Amino acid sequence: MKKTLLIIITVCLCFSLSGQEKKSQTGWKFGGALPAVSFDSNLGFQYGALFEFFNYGNPSIFPEFYDHTYTEISRFTKGSGVYRLMYESNHLIPGIELISDLSYLPDLANQFYGFNGYESVFNKDWMDEDTPDYKTAMFYRFQRNQFRFKNDFIGKLSGEHLKWNAGFSFQNFDVSSVNTSKLNKGRKDNPLPSVTEEPGLFELYRDSLGIISENESNGGWVNTIKFGLVWDSRDNRPNPMKGIWTEAGVEIAPGFLGNDWGFSKFYITHRQYFTLVENNLSLVYRVHYQSTLSGDVPFFYQSQVLTYRLTGYSSEGLGGSSTMRGILKNRIIGDAFVLGNVELRWKPLYFKLFKRDSYLGLNLFYDLGMVTKDIAMPENLQSTFNSRMTQYNFNDIFNPGSEKLHHCVGISIMPVWGENFVVAVDIGKSFNAQDGNIGFAIGLNYLF
Repeated sequence: MKKTLLIIITVCLCFSLSGQEKKSQTGWKFGGALPAVSFDSNLGFQYGALFEFFNYGNPSIFPEFYDHTYTEISRFTKGSGVYRLMYESNHLIPGIELISDLSYLPDLANQFYGFNGYESVFNKDWMDEDTPDYKTAMFYRFQRNQFRFKNDFIGKLSGEHLKWNAGFSFQNFDVSSVNTSKLNKGRKDNPLPSVTEEPGLFELYRDSLGIISENESNGGWVNTIKFGLVWDSRDNRPNPMKGIWTEAGVEIAPGFLGNDWGFSKFYITHRQYFTLVENNLSLVYRVHYQSTLSGDVPFFYQSQVLTYRLTGYSSEGLGGSSTMRGILKNRIIGDAFVLGNVELRWKPLYFKLFKRDSYLGLNLFYDLGMVTKDIAMPENLQSTFNSRMTQYNFNDIFNPGSEKLHHCVGISIMPVWGENFVVAVDIGKSFNAQDGNIGFAIGLNYLF
């Protein structure tokens, strides 16, 4: 399939009240409205709208706030969608920060590249209509619609920096094969074959090999509770130049919450920020590790990257714009994994825009990660494969024992208005063709 480089120029009309005099910042204020316009090479173009409202209470707390609501309604051209209402409050419960998230995230063609990183082989030609090895553009896809009701609570434990966090979530995942009939609507040339004619990896895992069990093949409820600790000494949340941001916690899916599965996971994330040149140059890094402690985790939940609070509509990887920016989304899935990001952040140009201090940022990044504990595969995998899948060679799909470090490099272009409104244009290049080629994404905010 021919690749086309798309240059996107987006002009957004922003309605913001943040430039008003401090004395006017009382009560509920309209925070802004923006087109939800972005691009991600894994998801396609995003189109829609987002809205924000703030409750400043009284002028003495500005620019902090009592309450904040965020609403987003958007779609991606490759079949995903975001329907999200987020509410956060610093005063509803005295002394406790509350973040509540209600979302519906449909995805007609969610990425699925198998388990355990390089132990699952990626054959890009099988999805390329212009090659003789083409099978279907949906070979590494399945349908996953997610409903989420998530609540997080954060409170001070000691001093200004050490905090506790706790939370609960109710999530339902509706899982099925890709609906090619729906995707073929309006498609005149080269319609997608049905999964009956040309099964994808999801169908092979489920129907032929039994790697995806029957009880998880249609999705179900994953309801969790969590608790942990946070140390946060960042000097500026939207764009830190110095400080430490570390979190560690445990997430549990207990039976009494009506779960279809029971399990527990541990996670820890450490982020650190170093100023090299005051106001201009910083070195930052993030290290994340998570592992299953007990129980059986359904395959569709193994891609979740755990955190004490969501900073976007999703926290999922490894691979993609929120974790490893030059690597295919969800390329690396295991029962335990490690993730690392290193960035050199430079601000070469400062300027005024609509009377607000603004700047252009340029970041060089290096992202890396790998599976540290495999998702268990059937002991008789190869013999089952050879008896049931005579149209394939075993090494076309599996490469046992081959997992190693995945990594990529790239650059981020960061136009920033007023320190808080951050646009991120990320271009990443993987080191291994098994991880894809080039990742390109346009979104909001620094990665961490």
